[in-house]
Amino acid sequence: MNPHWLARLSFVTAAAAVVLLLAVAGVRGSLGLLLVGAIGAAVGLAAAWWFLTHRGVLRWLAGVLVVLAPLVVMVLFARANLIWVVVLFGLLWSAAVTTGRRALAPEREETPTEYETAAPRHPYLIMNPRSGGGKVERFRLAERARALGAEVILMDGPAVDVAGLARQAIRDGADLLGVAGGDGTQALVAGIAAEHGIPFLVISAGTRNHFALDLGLDREDPSTCLDALSDGVEIRVDLGLIGDRTFVNNASFGAYAAIVQSPAYRDDKVGTTLNLLPAVLAGQDGPHLRLEVGDVMVAGPQAVLISNNPYTADDVAGLGERPRLDGGVLGVLAVSVRGAADAAGLISGRGRARSLTVRTTAEAVVDADSPSVPVGIDGEAVSLPTPVRCSIRAGALRVRVPRHRPGVRPARPEMDWTRLRRLALTSRRRVPSPLPN
Repeated sequence: MNPHWLARLSFVTAAAAVVLLLAVAGVRGSLGLLLVGAIGAAVGLAAAWWFLTHRGVLRWLAGVLVVLAPLVVMVLFARANLIWVVVLFGLLWSAAVTTGRRALAPEREETPTEYETAAPRHPYLIMNPRSGGGKVERFRLAERARALGAEVILMDGPAVDVAGLARQAIRDGADLLGVAGGDGTQALVAGIAAEHGIPFLVISAGTRNHFALDLGLDREDPSTCLDALSDGVEIRVDLGLIGDRTFVNNASFGAYAAIVQSPAYRDDKVGTTLNLLPAVLAGQDGPHLRLEVGDVMVAGPQAVLISNNPYTADDVAGLGERPRLDGGVLGVLAVSVRGAADAAGLISGRGRARSLTVRTTAEAVVDADSPSVPVGIDGEAVSLPTPVRCSIRAGALRVRVPRHRPGVRPARPEMDWTRLRRLALTSRRRVPSPLPN
């Protein structure tokens, strides 16, 4: 459908949602209930912040409020026979947002250039049998790789020198390195492959497989990644550099990094997170951070995420997807939340300009009021001396991928009502996306 008409349809459905509320408030005299709904949402968000930033009795009282606030609102609406209003408003607003995003989506998604190269003659694969709950054994990855002519090394010992294995393999004539394991191991071997200019093979046998996801690989069946050995193409992607270490996904500072540093985190992730969050979010625990990105300086953020290429516009935690891995820039997110109002604005999206700093850059520096700072690099906890300098190595890594693979899902555009209005009022060409910072 024409993007201009999609933009107009978005405004029509949004207007219908607003008119519905005004009509119900006027005709049924239900303005008070609508205000109760808004107050209930605010109370719920504030209670969620209190739950995260306090311990003991106050935390559990806040938890009760998080549950009770929406329940009380729904009961009041049900008694007034207004549940249908909530449902219909939700449907109309969802339709407005969906059509608006479709209107703002680029007409053609850019995909990385694929290069036809000869199949590797001496591929060398490192596999972690424990990664991903035993995917190496479950999908018979070692057996299948050996049948395709690869040399396979299993990380059986407790402390395997992965970097040493990869470097020795290159000295012995390996013309491709690959890893079936977590993203931390992927990053370590990818850096060595880039250093020697040989291709790298990602096998999605880890737990989350974020790097594999953003390469468009099949995360459900890691054995399909081995198809690249016989029928594959090469793409060029960027690598992040933090100090002298390579990262393929991101490096995190502040709240997340402080939590994963805890010895108890591996055995009890939820309990450890809830126990440490109050001090971390209140700035009572961990170093005081300072972020420098070009001429922008952010003092005292609770969390900083620096990624190899930016995540999608609505992903403030780095848990989603990156549409591209070859943009030649770092993505930078810094979260500064000073209270319940900031937290509510960050979650709802209305107050992100105040609480969230988003930039793209070739280099970023994170400093602190301590000689070292905890960092989570591709999910692995380390401590680095300050200041910590992060940079991008554009097009540094040759990645061999299967010719036939699921591919990367198109990025969901940010809901920008200003751009959408201009698009609705024009009829000749699409309003261009704003340039990155």
